[in-house]
Amino acid sequence: MTAQNLLVELFVEELPPKALKKLGDAFAQVLGQRLVTQGLAAPDAVVTPFASPRRLAAHITGVLPRAADRAVSQKLMPVAVGLDAAGQATPALLKRLGALGADASAVAGLRRAPDGKAEALFFDSVAPGVDLTTGLQSALDDALAQLPIPKVMTYQLESGCDLPGWSSVQFVRPAHGLVALHGSTVVPVRALGLQAGNSTHGHRFEARLDPVVLPSADAYADTLAADGAVIASFAARRADIVRQLADAAIRVGGGCRPIEDDALLDEVTALVERPNVLVCEFERQFLDVPQECLILTMKANQKYFPLLDASGRLTHRFLVVSNIRPDDASAVIGGNERVVRPRLADAKFFFDQDRKKTLASRVEGLAKVVYHNKLGTQGERMERVRAIARSIGQQLGGDLLAKQADTAAQLAKTDLLTDMVGEFPELQGIMGGYYARHDGLTEDIAFAIEDHYRPRFAGDELPRNAVGVVVALADKLETLVGMFGIGNLPTGDKDPFALRRHALGVIRMLTERDLPLDLTALIRAAVPAFGDLITDPADALADFLFDRLAGSLREQGYSAQEVDAVLALRPSRLGDVSRRLQAVRAFAALPEAAALAAANKRIGNILRKSETAPADQVLMDLFREPAEEAFRAALADAAAQANPAFERGDYSASLQAWAAVKAPVDAFFDQVMVNADDMDVRRNRLGLLRDLHAAMNRVADLSRLAT
Repeated sequence: MTAQNLLVELFVEELPPKALKKLGDAFAQVLGQRLVTQGLAAPDAVVTPFASPRRLAAHITGVLPRAADRAVSQKLMPVAVGLDAAGQATPALLKRLGALGADASAVAGLRRAPDGKAEALFFDSVAPGVDLTTGLQSALDDALAQLPIPKVMTYQLESGCDLPGWSSVQFVRPAHGLVALHGSTVVPVRALGLQAGNSTHGHRFEARLDPVVLPSADAYADTLAADGAVIASFAARRADIVRQLADAAIRVGGGCRPIEDDALLDEVTALVERPNVLVCEFERQFLDVPQECLILTMKANQKYFPLLDASGRLTHRFLVVSNIRPDDASAVIGGNERVVRPRLADAKFFFDQDRKKTLASRVEGLAKVVYHNKLGTQGERMERVRAIARSIGQQLGGDLLAKQADTAAQLAKTDLLTDMVGEFPELQGIMGGYYARHDGLTEDIAFAIEDHYRPRFAGDELPRNAVGVVVALADKLETLVGMFGIGNLPTGDKDPFALRRHALGVIRMLTERDLPLDLTALIRAAVPAFGDLITDPADALADFLFDRLAGSLREQGYSAQEVDAVLALRPSRLGDVSRRLQAVRAFAALPEAAALAAANKRIGNILRKSETAPADQVLMDLFREPAEEAFRAALADAAAQANPAFERGDYSASLQAWAAVKAPVDAFFDQVMVNADDMDVRRNRLGLLRDLHAAMNRVADLSRLAT
């Protein structure tokens, strides 16, 4: 049997652009996997996906016309059940063989083999390999059934069905053609009421031939490009757009570059079959509008690529990815310039209108905007954020920072009432910063209003100044405390209020800015702002935040044991956490570490299980063994080095000082009975253990390192 390459294409009406890449990858992946599973393709077969606005396709290498036969061994039943005392087949065995298509003549050929404690009968046979038509039909059905379709359409078939015009099919878009080529041979499979052939369709307007006849599976991409004017590969089309965008920017000159946006690039790639990048422009007067507004309207509404100059400022030129390549592109350029002008004019109108009212004059309007039916209006929320911000600001910078944070928190949400943010919600915060500057507020306040949503996502920048950090912390804490306080907790993959993101934002600000704030105390200080609207969520929220911190640290490469050891102490200052983790890692590399961690765990268990309270103060007069004195002396010597190092933040030196106590601790447990009959001696010995346990675990709970 000669293996040849296989090509399958489904030709459809325009597919949803934001889902196209995922649809193309899923179609090819499932098709290839199912062929491999059936033995029609090797596990190392190369599967190449194709996806354009009007097609999903896959090219798979080394596909056989028929899979190889394979040996099959089926367990029937225990020997004691299948054969009687005379060795003859029982009715149960004959019935099972009949179900497999065999009769009594197969009994003599059954294989006996151990199966656990008993011996069982096995029926060995050869299963014929599946032929390509049958196997591909099954694989194609599975690939279509498993497509991640965002929304299904129902449409009627006009031919090739029992009731033309009445027979319905469900798919992401109406399908009009199916290609299945094994080498140059058509594989007669069906899908969505279509019979496979060897022809497809190219570009709607610029195809050289229609239909486009495909001579072989391997000629698919080249034939479509030559005769159909279509770049079938999503990746190749995307790369071509990137190249053309860069070339167009070079032609404009002045160090210009197109804005970088992978999501926009993917969407535009899914909208065109034959990309052609053109340079357009708009009137310079629109540059008076904040560039974020212009960029957003060009990207979101028109799918254009704005051009930035060498300093990152928006220019009056932009790039359009057209789907046609006329000899004279002036009409296409002019049409796009006419289309974008009203969009930019709307943005300018909104900006001009919004500046007629100050942010302060909009504060009263927040009382008319519902935030949450259990937590009141945006006005009430604003007052809670102000209270939390004043408290944090006072701790970090005294009266001045508290006053600045209060002002920024009062105005931070007012841009929600502006026309610009009403049209473009993505600009909330950003527009507030512009309007604050127009109102004559300081840069500190303007930056804080603009930045108080930060960090919006993983990797986003933190607020730029202290006022912004305070307001951002207050805003996120208000959301977390409020939602936890009314029981709106994230579940599974559902997190409608983005509480996980808010939690990570709080953690990042506390750690990366090394703020001298206690996380648990911050939460407790925020609770009173809600009055009787909520039940106290402080403990549950603290657990949630430390869980998010633990997950974040593990993603950064720290082991679960290292993270557990440090966070078990619930360190009050999160900025210390990374230094503590590095110290724990260095300590774990010491030869004495394993024994000390085990001893630490043993001491913890003794103290926890003991019904006798340790002595408040260890007395040398109660020592009865030399090992006790050696233990106390080693503890004192190590503490004399560890404690000063801990106080100055040198956590590595603090932990490593305890390596010297290994031998005295081992000797203590070998030679001393902790639970002595004399109660005073027992309490004294428990006091020694308590003192060591507390002193060793200032940086981290070392018992968590014990295996």
